[in-house]
Amino acid sequence: MEWHAAKASKVLKALLSCGWSVKRQKSSHRTLSRVGWPDYTFAFHDREEIGPRMLARIAKHTGLTPDKL
Repeated sequence: MEWHAAKASKVLKALLSCGWSVKRQKSSHRTLSRVGWPDYTFAFHDREEIGPRMLARIAKHTGLTPDKL
């Protein structure tokens, strides 16, 4: 799997489209929930650029794949 940097808003949109939902939000910290998965804290500002290594780490916890971005 090859990851390329992406804006946080695009990553969040991809997570929401594959079954995650925002459980609560405080500032830039959003707690995401999905049935069958532990909650995940998405702590990025919308315009922030997320690099490939961090995207891979997010994917490990959320099941996100590069083709969904």
